[in-house]
Amino acid sequence: MTAIFEKTFDRTLDRLLADYASEAWRGAELEAWLFEDEAARRGAEKRFTAAGVTARLHSAYKPLVHFFLEDAPASRRIAVTYPVSSAAAEQRFLLEAYPLAGMVGEAEIAFTAAPVDGPHEYGVEITAADGSVSRHAVFAPNRLADDHIGKRLLSPCGWLRVRHPDGRVVDEALATDFERLFHETMAAIDAHPWGEDEPFFDALHVRVSMPGADTRLPVGEEAISLHEALHEDFYFSLLELFQKKSGRKLGSRGLQPGQIIPVIAAGEGATTVKVETRRLTTEPALWPAQPLHEAVGPFSVSMIAETLEEIGGETFEVASRSGRAVPARHVRGTDHPILLSGGQHPNEISGVAGALRGASLLSEREGAHFTVSPLENPDGYALHYALCQSQPHHMHHAARYTALGDDLEYREAEPLYEKGIRREAYSRTKAVLHVNLHGYPSHEWTRPLTGYIPRGFEMWTVPKGFFLVARHKPGWAERMRHLIEKVTVELAQIPDLVAFNAAQIRLYEIHAGALQFEVLNGFPITITEVDRHDAPMTLVTEYPDETVYGDAFRLAHEAQTRTVIAAYDALQEMMAESLTV
Repeated sequence: MTAIFEKTFDRTLDRLLADYASEAWRGAELEAWLFEDEAARRGAEKRFTAAGVTARLHSAYKPLVHFFLEDAPASRRIAVTYPVSSAAAEQRFLLEAYPLAGMVGEAEIAFTAAPVDGPHEYGVEITAADGSVSRHAVFAPNRLADDHIGKRLLSPCGWLRVRHPDGRVVDEALATDFERLFHETMAAIDAHPWGEDEPFFDALHVRVSMPGADTRLPVGEEAISLHEALHEDFYFSLLELFQKKSGRKLGSRGLQPGQIIPVIAAGEGATTVKVETRRLTTEPALWPAQPLHEAVGPFSVSMIAETLEEIGGETFEVASRSGRAVPARHVRGTDHPILLSGGQHPNEISGVAGALRGASLLSEREGAHFTVSPLENPDGYALHYALCQSQPHHMHHAARYTALGDDLEYREAEPLYEKGIRREAYSRTKAVLHVNLHGYPSHEWTRPLTGYIPRGFEMWTVPKGFFLVARHKPGWAERMRHLIEKVTVELAQIPDLVAFNAAQIRLYEIHAGALQFEVLNGFPITITEVDRHDAPMTLVTEYPDETVYGDAFRLAHEAQTRTVIAAYDALQEMMAESLTV
């Protein structure tokens, strides 16, 4: 274990009270934009009032959404103008208003772009039921600065405005504890002597305790969570930092820094951070046992093993970097085989369930031929379990990659560890189809301290339903399209899934722009020629499942399971037709 950085940050809210809730500022009007939840801000406003200061404390994170949660009058019609800055993506502030269009009930809502050169501000016109109209300006404070890799970004920031009757005025950016925590911690990690060779550590732990609570929104799985946003910003910023240190291309999925683990806990009082390196863990994921086909949450590792035993076939496995088993089965039959996998990114929880359920159903068929590796990344799965013990609804992207810190699909050099399971599966079957079950965030994904929109993952920032990514080798385009057409026809037979897709796509298109995918039978699809996979055809599912439970999880793994069966059947039909031509 090596200590890297440790610090306690004075809470900005307390500092403001100490500086301005005083006799010297009695009679003043104060506004501040902070990274604090509503309860903390309202409590501080009362203390200002007791000191004779009229205060209104706003959220610096998603200010327009907070305006409608906290201040906006009832409405029949809403017109919003959102700022467009030359320093950010055109839809940046429209995305920051997400999921407002889903929060306003029966009210009409329209968004119009408004280019700005100065302060960033939303304009809001609200028409009430009686026809009266009110107009509001919603400030969205931002700062333009270089980030940890030297990229200039426009990011949300704190702000302070104070006006006293004697003429004293303050109107300036406010360096909040939330921002200082992130930037100082990143600077300390950057300055540490990491050496020249990957991996730089076994596991890098960034443990934060900060006050505040998540706010669930009345739209699907949406929530406002500064804790989750900080986790995401730390994780992907550290990946970028080590990509730069290694001389790799920004966004390289082959980087092997070690396991990066931000643990962002809700606490009381001041914000604290402790950064240290540790050894890798070996404990399994211990989710409770549950019925395979009616599961309401992720499976335990022991349940995965038991289900594979019931599926039967020949056992084969490899070991992860930490030594955890990557289990698989080969069921031999007379059909044309498929490769079936889940858990490449194990915070995408429905893929593990879909792989097990799909394999279980196939194993009941005479002649079925397939391999199944339902948990390709057990180190990430164990981390997801550990993180869910304190933050069960977060997306936990730190669990996305392996304990080496890379995406196993992009690993090329020995030792292959987890990737070896795919090589062995293909060697056994020479299958022409790989069904690879994935997911993505079930709610908005942001990086507020580094430009707001997740860099390199812009298309994933808000959910857009269950969709399919088809990849094929040269010469397989026609067969790939035929297969995905068959699969989407089958998926369209799930009424709840079709309605789910339609609702998410509608909200996506309001806040993120026109869907950049073909929609086939109600399902967004993309088909591309890729030559890096073993199998000639790869069907990747993408379900918004990070991290859902109950009925939402059941629908997720039902969609995954039906995809497996539909793809398997489509392949048998397609191969039979090719033999008769």
